[in-house]
Amino acid sequence: MMTLTLLVAMTVFSLTMSISPGPVNMVIVSSGANHGFRRTLPFVSGATIGFTLLLIFVGFAFMQVVTGYPRVMLLMGLAGSAFIIYIGWRIASSSPSITLEKDNVPTFMQGFLLQWLNPKAWIACASGAALFSDPDTKATLITFITIYFLVCYASLAAWAVLGDRVALVLNSRERIRAFNMLMGGLLIASACYLVYGQLGAYAA
Repeated sequence: MMTLTLLVAMTVFSLTMSISPGPVNMVIVSSGANHGFRRTLPFVSGATIGFTLLLIFVGFAFMQVVTGYPRVMLLMGLAGSAFIIYIGWRIASSSPSITLEKDNVPTFMQGFLLQWLNPKAWIACASGAALFSDPDTKATLITFITIYFLVCYASLAAWAVLGDRVALVLNSRERIRAFNMLMGGLLIASACYLVYGQLGAYAA
């Protein structure tokens, strides 16, 4: 039987990993500022569902590969970081206007794919599955996945609300351009940091 302490630990872990700044959160803030909360929700939903399915995959099927073959993580981390850099470049070079053009709104599928190509998501899944797996029962891991889904969705939605509020001060093309460049630059910087961490861990 799971204790209250274990449930609290699962919740704290999920919140810490979900609410902390990362590639997905930066895209959400940028989208919330440029397109509003409602139009960002499909991306939030895609990112949440994508991460949850990744956690299920890692927790139930992929842990031996992740722990036994670090080169797999390295290659996936490099590919994911390249995709994140591409998203960052698109944000940084986007038109400096609050636009409602459908083509520029991050989609459900982009949110889904970004999680599967996000090194931070893989690290969170691998560490979380390792911490909250019980060899005697699957119930512990299933409970952790359920908690993570709820906490992740609430956390990512909160970032979308933040972006929506930021839009109130983006009342000129210069401010919007600066904001987009800042968000894109931070996204690219985070991807480069993830690459550095992946290469450092592999070299060690």
